[in-house]
Amino acid sequence: MSAVPALVLFDLDGVLCHYSHQVRLDVLAQRSGKSADEVKAALFDSGLESDSDRGLYTPQGQAEELSRRLDARLSVDDCVDARKASMSVDAPMLALAQAVSRHAGVAILTNNGLMLRDYLPRICPPLFPLFSARVFCSAQFKIEKPAEEIYRRCLAALGVAEANALFVDDNPANAEGARKAGLQAIHFTGEPALRAELTRLGAMGSVHAT
Repeated sequence: MSAVPALVLFDLDGVLCHYSHQVRLDVLAQRSGKSADEVKAALFDSGLESDSDRGLYTPQGQAEELSRRLDARLSVDDCVDARKASMSVDAPMLALAQAVSRHAGVAILTNNGLMLRDYLPRICPPLFPLFSARVFCSAQFKIEKPAEEIYRRCLAALGVAEANALFVDDNPANAEGARKAGLQAIHFTGEPALRAELTRLGAMGSVHAT
């Protein structure tokens, strides 16, 4: 039988939150005076977003580089507002994370840039204070999931051993990377199935109850 997890580590987009690339593009297009296709080419197709996810840009640096590539003026606030508009919390998943937090630690590990980590309380306020000081991103480690080292470094920052942690991600490759790093892992397919599995593993109850 698997050990009861002392920590449940959640992915962000597609697990705790709904996220729309198109909405983000539309807001940035409106703010910059460019088309959504032009923003897509500058932000995603050019590799700028991927480079940000790997920690090559600060939030200010990303906004300045996007402005340069678009030949427009975009501020960090514009970029944050676009991300905010593109995201909404998954209410049943937030309730599930809150239930888990009564019996185990909870944290977030996401492939994202420093802008999302630093501004997440503004971008998605319902996640806080539950995840305060417990949001980790690929940019800060300069490694992306599913590389095994990112899970180990995240858990080291949290002071939790790999064998005592459980990772949840909607990308099966990321879940497999966590397993290879020594964590338990669940490929997320929906809140009902995850709730059932967390209950089976003891993350919802008695062993950690006080």
